[in-house]
Amino acid sequence: MPITPIWPAGSAVNDNGEITFHGRTAESLLDEFGSPLYVIDTDEVRARTSKFVTSAGNAFNNTVTHVSFAGKALLSKEICRIVTEAGMLIDTCTMGEMRIALAAGVPGRRLVLHGNNKSDEEIALAIEQGFAKIVVDEPNEPARIADIAKRLGKRARVMLRVTSGIHAGGHEFVSTAHEDQKFGVALLPVDADASKLSVLDDLTDVTPAGSNARLGEQSDEAGSDRALRYDIKYPYDMSHEKVSEGDRKLAEAMTMVADGPALAVLKDIQRHQDVLELVGVHSHIGSNIHDADAFIQAAKRMMLLRKTFYATDAYTLPEVDLGGGYSVAYTDGEDSMDIDVELGRLADAVTTVNRALGMPAPVISFEPGRWTVAPTGVTLYRVGTVKPVRLNGDATDKAGNPVHERVYVSVDGGMSDNIRPALYGSDYTARLANRKGSDDTKLCRVVGMHCESGDIVVNEVRLPADITRGDILAVPVTGAYGRTMASNYNQALIPAVVGIGETDAHVMIRRQSIDDLLSWDVSR
Repeated sequence: MPITPIWPAGSAVNDNGEITFHGRTAESLLDEFGSPLYVIDTDEVRARTSKFVTSAGNAFNNTVTHVSFAGKALLSKEICRIVTEAGMLIDTCTMGEMRIALAAGVPGRRLVLHGNNKSDEEIALAIEQGFAKIVVDEPNEPARIADIAKRLGKRARVMLRVTSGIHAGGHEFVSTAHEDQKFGVALLPVDADASKLSVLDDLTDVTPAGSNARLGEQSDEAGSDRALRYDIKYPYDMSHEKVSEGDRKLAEAMTMVADGPALAVLKDIQRHQDVLELVGVHSHIGSNIHDADAFIQAAKRMMLLRKTFYATDAYTLPEVDLGGGYSVAYTDGEDSMDIDVELGRLADAVTTVNRALGMPAPVISFEPGRWTVAPTGVTLYRVGTVKPVRLNGDATDKAGNPVHERVYVSVDGGMSDNIRPALYGSDYTARLANRKGSDDTKLCRVVGMHCESGDIVVNEVRLPADITRGDILAVPVTGAYGRTMASNYNQALIPAVVGIGETDAHVMIRRQSIDDLLSWDVSR
């Protein structure tokens, strides 16, 4: 049993009050591998990867599902092998991520290239290696990809990232589907009336395949008295008396989408179909989202885009990628997404809207990163200084109670190994890891060693009152966006990543050394 639900499954507290991972104490790990230290429960990475793949397939049981691990969360050759063996593809967005995945032996057909500013070299490598898809991010990119594909004598598989207009994901830095940001191509024209898309919330009055066909009374060559009559093709003949109100509203929504930038780029990709294979559209709306509501709204808009493109160009987009952003809890009591429940809700909504639009089910794709690895990781630190600071009473705790003393507990890491608290105000917790400690507690702020007052690891946590220099603190849920966003600020060395499971504990990514720092500096 884990220490609490937010800790890795292989964690526990022994009789001495020490935190253990598959039987190894935190102190023994630091003694062997150094401090600070990222600890990743590799058994749990396997379990969570398999869980998401299975849950997606169960929810969308009427179609094919593809799940890609978002490599930005945590990438190493070992992680690449674990997630691909469990059935995932890997989403990459830089040459470094591409090369690590390829070095791990992952074939190109299991890789995806993302990014808003891809280099020609990255595009060429993706085409040469036969990547499953290259995600187009801006209107001029199809022509660039086409030129490179022609030069290489190959055909590239591409997908368009669409800015759906759905705002989700908390902090503005990770909310990626609003209009004023760097990713994707907008679904709707500027100043379009997005309220017209509300027709997607009630399609009961929309006829089957209502955008381009209706059942009419006519005789065909076989003698049938009813057949599909395509006399109401997109755009609708609005004067036709048999067009329902639902169909009229749908036509207005489709007309708006047809005039939007995203459809224009899809048409441009099709003009290069000799060297570009259009495989679908992509929507990523944000990060750490707790339920399916926002995903459902974005998915409906992607299905409308898919229908509109079919109506205008007679092309059925094979795949819709709904991105990532599935939440995990960082502190006890915080919400996390129940993927079985929420993916089931999402699947029901997608099935309903496609049925109403008269469209076949597309392949559905996902890109979980945080959900896969965040709860598998714990960062271990040694305590340096413990500094009580008297306050005048203006300060308050989370509950709004006055705080007269705060204890600053400084550790041998900080924002260089976990930038998220400083960057996003992200909340974490911590526990004393090397002993039980006193029953009395103090309100503490765990801070790092860097030259910034914002160098905070845990903003507020109650720790044993006898915490002292040399103690070990463990911070859970750091498997995602810790090591991958780490820096050498103040020339601090980036910690090692140790993988641990039932069989062993081993270095996954080695610790940086002073020799590394000196070798990179080639100035005279």
